Amino acid sequence: MDITSDTHSQHISRQFNQELEELKTHLMAMGGLVEKQVQDAVYSLLEGDSHLAEKVRDNDRQVNDLQLQIDDECTRVLARRQPAASDLRLVLAVIRATSDLERIGDEASKIARNAMLLSENNGNTRGLVEVRHISEHVRKMLRDALTAFARFDTELAMQVVREDELVDDEYGSAMRSLMTFMMEDSRSISSVLSIMWVLRALERVGDHANNLAEYVVYLVKGLDIRHTDLDSLDQKVLKKS
Repeated sequence: MDITSDTHSQHISRQFNQELEELKTHLMAMGGLVEKQVQDAVYSLLEGDSHLAEKVRDNDRQVNDLQLQIDDECTRVLARRQPAASDLRLVLAVIRATSDLERIGDEASKIARNAMLLSENNGNTRGLVEVRHISEHVRKMLRDALTAFARFDTELAMQVVREDELVDDEYGSAMRSLMTFMMEDSRSISSVLSIMWVLRALERVGDHANNLAEYVVYLVKGLDIRHTDLDSLDQKVLKKS
């Protein structure tokens, strides 16, 4: 059965309603923090702000703590309420989503570490245009995936899934360009390698945003679309409508 944003407000137990809403609320709070972490990490790199990069690394503990808190809340809901059908899918989707958000936080920390390294070594600016472009793309994917989760919006979720292939193409193109540049100028190897690690981290952010979008389809439609090729994906989701 498909669900809507109103489905989880129809329980006899008002306390159960509140617990499910709190799961969503806390997940969105974690998502907002992680989104800010990625934004600050990229800004620290582009602007050479090592203090902001250090702050991103320090804030990673908050992301980890939120994951532990939400996982504990999900465990208590499962033990006390023994949810079924769409309620069970919601709890499972939240558990999966917190894992991906925590990993996005880890990727933000990696970007921050490389920003600090480049700042210390006064690295050249080769690759920053690509970083800016891909970061804007994956941050929009993350924002849209979180919005889709909050609204149970499968159409928006499917847009995020489609965008992931475009990010992969952009990443591949950027890496080839940087490899060529390193071969032409061996003095740039150290700084360019740092930029390549940043691009890899951003590509992984896109992958995790894609995962979040897939969980929305699972939550709303009851469909597991992981490992489904993109050509048949729309038809599969529409058929389930």
